[in-house]
Amino acid sequence: MLKLTDILGLSTDNDIGEALHDLSHRDAVELLHLDRYDMQRHRLRAETDKGTVCALALRRCEHLQDGSVLFLDQERAIVVRALEERWLLLEPRDAAAAIELGYHAGNLHWRVKFDGERLAVALEGPEQAYLDRLKDFFGDGRARRADD
Repeated sequence: MLKLTDILGLSTDNDIGEALHDLSHRDAVELLHLDRYDMQRHRLRAETDKGTVCALALRRCEHLQDGSVLFLDQERAIVVRALEERWLLLEPRDAAAAIELGYHAGNLHWRVKFDGERLAVALEGPEQAYLDRLKDFFGDGRARRADD
């Protein structure tokens, strides 16, 4: 297991970018794919696309982002890549259902955004957990999935 305690910079930094370019020609750049939730964490264990197990223990002042370089030497590099965010798109039946759906999402502390008359809920866990919480809305027709 590789213990990583610092963010060395970003893949877009000039000096780091050149080193990554050279390593990529030797297939020596490993990617650590993280979702939005894990990007906010300072301590976690994850595996790169090439099987290296990494234990991250970052200082509170450091924040991961897409392109963060966690390891870099002459032999290899480890770079963070953000996974694409997933959204559940919901369409309420009418204004009353929209208010109730928004209230429900707020009580559950779901992160949302609006898409016209539809509500997009960020999936920060298993999709089925969100669908289970919405079953009453789907069951009586107050809302439907708009991404089907």
